[in-house]
Amino acid sequence: MKKYTIDVSHSTLGFSVRHMMISKIHGTFESYNAEIVTANIEQMQDANISFTIAVASVSTKNHDRDVHLVSPDFFDADVYPKIVFTSTYIDKQKDKTFLIHGDLTIKNITRPIVFTTVYTGNGVNPWAQEVYGFQAKTQIDRRDFNLVYNTILETGGVLISDEIDVVVDVELNPL
Repeated sequence: MKKYTIDVSHSTLGFSVRHMMISKIHGTFESYNAEIVTANIEQMQDANISFTIAVASVSTKNHDRDVHLVSPDFFDADVYPKIVFTSTYIDKQKDKTFLIHGDLTIKNITRPIVFTTVYTGNGVNPWAQEVYGFQAKTQIDRRDFNLVYNTILETGGVLISDEIDVVVDVELNPL
């Protein structure tokens, strides 16, 4: 088995949410780490994956919104400083696509989720190190994690949709 880690300078952990039912707000988490242990990084079927995300590192490019997101109305980062994902098993779908099943914990609430993941390729970086790329996508319902703040709009809709799209683009380096 071989260990891999994320090159955070060449990776993005992003999310988007519908705002006022008419546009999407995009955000990222800037501080996170992960460890992947597998015999074959390109096949991934035997992989053990763990991610830890610092909630306070959320960025939507709007300071006031970011402060609100880490407040008790949303993530309550002072009480729940981390988001954790741990894989439970992986299903190979087709040539370069996998379903990564795992447990996502937000605010001490753990729910099963599935990332549809595509192996995007590999190459040698300028330091002669082999690197591997993956993109993983999922959608979560924020209410499942007690992220329930919202406002009803005069038009009858809501300020923030319940569905959150998550997209993770990673470049992995062997340890």
